[in-house]
Order: sequence, then C-alpha cells, then structure tokens
Amino acid sequence: MDLKNQLENLFPDHNFKESKDDTKISYNQHDSVICKYEKRKGKPITIIEGFTSIKETDKKEIAKRLKTMLSVGGTVKGGKIIIQGNNRNRIMEELVKMGFKVKRVGG
Repeated sequence: MDLKNQLENLFPDHNFKESKDDTKISYNQHDSVICKYEKRKGKPITIIEGFTSIKETDKKEIAKRLKTMLSVGGTVKGGKIIIQGNNRNRIMEELVKMGFKVKRVGG
C-alpha cells in the first residue's frame, strides 16, 4: 500500500489531486527577448531585456528562478534582468522552456 492509498483511507472525504510541476510558468509574449553578454568593471554579466508585456513582479520572479537555477547573483534594474557570469546558453534554454522567444546578441 503506497502513501496515497494510506492517506485516502485516513481521510476519505478529502479530494486528493495529482500535483503538477509548479515550476512550469508560461508567459505569452510575441516579441523576442534579447539575451546579451557584457563586461562591467572587468566582470562578465548576462543581460536579458525586451520584456514588453511582463509586470515588474513577474520579472523579479523570472530573475529569482534563473539565479536559483544557476546559483549566482543578479538583479532587476530598468526593466532588464542582470545575471552575474556568462550563462547565456543555460538562460536561453530556461527562457524557451518558460515560453519566450529568445535572440542571442553579441559573440
């Protein structure tokens, strides 16, 4: 007997639902997001810009998700997400999973 069956026996009135992947967030944006690499004060950063229909709180949520995934620091300033390090490939893959169209700018 697995855990789900045990819980159903203990709580017969409760409606148990299968949990879905909560990390899957989908954003609908028609324009492409630009992902570029720069150096500031000799340190590499990745800048993500071009969010047109996304609220500031959603940008912070996206930045938090990317920073956690990469284990790096970053911020949201002036409508841009700035992530420490040159992580364009992994960031672009994650943004595509979220439902964005991504363009790579620069080298």
